[in-house]
Amino acid sequence: MPCYSLNGLTPVVHPTAYVHPTAVLIGDVIIGPACYVGPLASLRGDFGRIVLQQGANIQDTCVMHGFPDSDTLVERNGHIGHGAVLHGCQIGENALVGMNAVVMDGARIGANSFVSAAAFVKAGFSCDAQTLVMGSPAISKRKLTDEEVAWKLAGTREYQQLAQRCLEQMVECQPLTEVESHRVRQQAGAYRTKGESL
Repeated sequence: MPCYSLNGLTPVVHPTAYVHPTAVLIGDVIIGPACYVGPLASLRGDFGRIVLQQGANIQDTCVMHGFPDSDTLVERNGHIGHGAVLHGCQIGENALVGMNAVVMDGARIGANSFVSAAAFVKAGFSCDAQTLVMGSPAISKRKLTDEEVAWKLAGTREYQQLAQRCLEQMVECQPLTEVESHRVRQQAGAYRTKGESL
């Protein structure tokens, strides 16, 4: 993977974490156990510190960055959807940030909360635990149900298993020129798309 030391600070990746070879890690980046970092993610610890705690996932094309002396933090079991941008913010334990959402400096997303896809969370925003956050600018809409939080955690567990599968089985290869006659499908997990648009 492209991994760069800067000003004497070298990224740290726990051996049980998976970082895709196209993701970029720069400087003060700390990735904990059982984390997943997807293709083309950019974790730039060139000003502030970037931290992923145990079991967090940062999916394809996500960006994590911050101002000097700030921490951009995803706590344990945090789940960051494709294309999201996190800048100098804190994402609470078991929280979800939807695809293409932006969470700005000093914002704090409570534990077990969801930030909807394409939301814009302004600098300094905060929400209570187990809150649905939506809109641009984002506001707290309602309390999440225990069922919704359980659904999210099931999805995060899928990404933790994906990290393990990638460590064990992913290898660079050349594409086939045609589909095999008995091509198998990936095994389906418990994680399903919610009917409600979050």
